[in-house]
Amino acid sequence: MVLLIVDAQKEITTPRLYRFDTFVTNTTQLIHTARQSGVEVIYVRHDDGPGTAMTPGTAGFAIDERFLPAPDERVFDKTCNSAFRGTGLKEYLMQKGCRQVMIAGLQTDYCIDATIKCGFEHGFEMLVPAFANTTFDNAFMTGEANYRYHNEHMWKERYARCMSLEEALELLRRG
Repeated sequence: MVLLIVDAQKEITTPRLYRFDTFVTNTTQLIHTARQSGVEVIYVRHDDGPGTAMTPGTAGFAIDERFLPAPDERVFDKTCNSAFRGTGLKEYLMQKGCRQVMIAGLQTDYCIDATIKCGFEHGFEMLVPAFANTTFDNAFMTGEANYRYHNEHMWKERYARCMSLEEALELLRRG
């Protein structure tokens, strides 16, 4: 198993996110528990391309201070929503023999959704801890409705095993 932290970057890690404080607390707890238990933590950053606030060299591209990788932790960069497309992540995990991917990060309806579905298609068991992903309100639905739709309906028992934070922490402790 690995813990995959997706797009926890300065540009989009803001209090405007649905249940921001819970997201920060849960995600930092997952990272801490994974490290204590010897579970590899892998990071993915989103690059929106030159001239944007989320491209290499900009402050917004950097991983938020609350979630910083340790010096020995891998960081993959991506240019589309799925963390598996063109990043080498899939090949890295397969080479390690990893079949379970616990995922946390941003945003529920974009990169988390795409990564969960693509991970499922590549044969990984995708594990989704409660309130360790979040998103913003948009023109169609609130961040809460979006979170609930994906976590409680779309992914659950289809593409991922959605679970409480406590269950996720116990899985990490067992390695």
